[in-house]
Amino acid sequence: MEVSDRASEAVEKYGDLIRRICFLNLENKTDVEDVFQDVFLKFMLHSNSFENEEHEKAWLCRVTYNQCKDLRKSFWKSRVDSIEEMEIPCETPEPSAIINAVLALPPDLRQIIYLHFYEGMTIPEIAVIMSKNINTVYTKLHRAKAKLKTKLREDYLHETL
Repeated sequence: MEVSDRASEAVEKYGDLIRRICFLNLENKTDVEDVFQDVFLKFMLHSNSFENEEHEKAWLCRVTYNQCKDLRKSFWKSRVDSIEEMEIPCETPEPSAIINAVLALPPDLRQIIYLHFYEGMTIPEIAVIMSKNINTVYTKLHRAKAKLKTKLREDYLHETL
């Protein structure tokens, strides 16, 4: 299979997943698109074949996670404000309380919640993608769920009072 065909097939199959991971980590449309392109460029340049589809998916998730992390800690990102981060009055639908609570989590906890509950990945798969110990991922998942529970309970009580 030709490289461009392989890349097109991967974009078709995993494009939405990669964009969602980027949005969870970056929350900025321009940065998401930049990382999305970088991930699939690396995919095209990756000369080794994958063992199976799960290996390919895990590789793409890992590269996406690393690219997002690299962008967040880059010199440019820490010194420049994007226009999307500026407060501009506009009417947009409000995300649900659960989505707001998930987005309020620290990036590593948010990533684990997303991969486990939205993508249906197992803890060992997440551990491989995030280069973490399995027990660490279990602990972080437990902490994330506890934080979500507390936040949602506080929001609910605040709304009812």
